[in-house]
Amino acid sequence: MSIFSGIWIPLVTPFSNGRVDHDALRRLVRSYIDAKVAGFVALGTTGEPSSLDHAEQEQVLATILDEAKDLPVVVGLAGNNAAELRERALRLNELPITGLLVPSPYYVRPSQAGLTSHFTTLADISTVPLIVYDIPYRTGVRLDLATLLTLAGHPNIHAIKDCAGSLETTLALILDGRLSVLAGEDLNMFNTLCLGGHGAIAASAHVRAADFVAVYNDIKGGRLDEGRARFHRLVPLIQALGSEPNPAPVKCALDVLGMIRQELRAPMTQATDRLRDQLGTLLPS
Repeated sequence: MSIFSGIWIPLVTPFSNGRVDHDALRRLVRSYIDAKVAGFVALGTTGEPSSLDHAEQEQVLATILDEAKDLPVVVGLAGNNAAELRERALRLNELPITGLLVPSPYYVRPSQAGLTSHFTTLADISTVPLIVYDIPYRTGVRLDLATLLTLAGHPNIHAIKDCAGSLETTLALILDGRLSVLAGEDLNMFNTLCLGGHGAIAASAHVRAADFVAVYNDIKGGRLDEGRARFHRLVPLIQALGSEPNPAPVKCALDVLGMIRQELRAPMTQATDRLRDQLGTLLPS
């Protein structure tokens, strides 16, 4: 089985009075290890990396690597400055990470040929595998199926975080079999797994992580009825956590649970009072 399977947590970056709260981050990592998650994504979108300076990013990654112990850690590598991304990929080669999560260059909307070059260039120089992050509503550009199948032929591109919302593309990639298909839209986790996908990188799994892991184990173990029932119980929470811009709802939920402070950096803002009240009814007191 591919290492890129199971439930992965794209970790938030906790803040306290404007500074990264490394103690809270360590507690989060330990709690998810106890929940038996498969691994972590550091400095992905949910971690607000664009609000962290270079030193803070390095410190956050160091904390996660130190606390994760033997669990794999994938690092987000996003941007539209090709030379800077190559330099950062080379620096990350020196660290004990498991992979890179790479989206399309945002805002500039390159051609499909430009997208192919973007991913293959980074895959060529990285000593760890790439996970292609297909999330057109953030980047402004969609990876065509033909492009994805071309990328699947690269020996160092192993998986995709699938956020494009196309059942046809998801199924085609699963049937092709060369990439591990990880659901990136949390509500699509169940159907992706039932179709033969490998897992999920799920921001919602910050809350009730053990239940997300149990859904994965039920489906992979052939206990479809149990997995479906368990997933249905998670649906209201998943919907609530996706109702306002990420990661504000997740941070609000973790604050309700007493795990971190509900603090974000501008331009992100806290979850609304309405959502906090909703989460208060969905989460254990």
